[in-house]
Amino acid sequence: MAQSQQPLTGKRVACLAADGVEDVEYTQSRAAAEQAGAEVHLISLNSGEIQSMNQDINPANRYRVDRTVNEANAADYDALLLPGGTVNPDRLRMNPQAMDFVRAFFEQQKPVAAICHGPWSLVETGMVNGRTVTSFPSLRTDIRNAGGNWVDQQVQVDNGLVTSRSPSDLPAFCAKMVEEFAEGRHVRQMATA
Repeated sequence: MAQSQQPLTGKRVACLAADGVEDVEYTQSRAAAEQAGAEVHLISLNSGEIQSMNQDINPANRYRVDRTVNEANAADYDALLLPGGTVNPDRLRMNPQAMDFVRAFFEQQKPVAAICHGPWSLVETGMVNGRTVTSFPSLRTDIRNAGGNWVDQQVQVDNGLVTSRSPSDLPAFCAKMVEEFAEGRHVRQMATA
């Protein structure tokens, strides 16, 4: 890819994930950011490696963690990626430091992209309140109960927040993620949260 076609050159992206992350959601969205020129770090709850899954129940691959949430600082990153899988965001939302890390991106008006069950972290942090988002359909009630407007769309963008429903939406999700990450800070990011 030529320099002019790499809109994320010079940007650092944090990908927050834990054991149980859906493999294709992690690998394809990370690859899209890297192909667009971003430096991507895998942030997790513990050091070492995380175990990804295929369709939530079949072990897939292991990936090296770059930093733990206790070592990472949102100020060091330009954007946040939250891949799904059912177990991954459920583990994350039980960890106060992980949720503080997510919340900090909104406070700093930085773009965030979440796919499938990834928006559970947004529910836990209160960041869907007043926003229009999509997710895996089983999160619809959680999002509505948290004050969000859930829509059944391939990809939804709301002031720097990109959300999608499932792995089948990855092409649209990745394209919008790169676009929003390239735009950078969104002044209305925190104002609508």
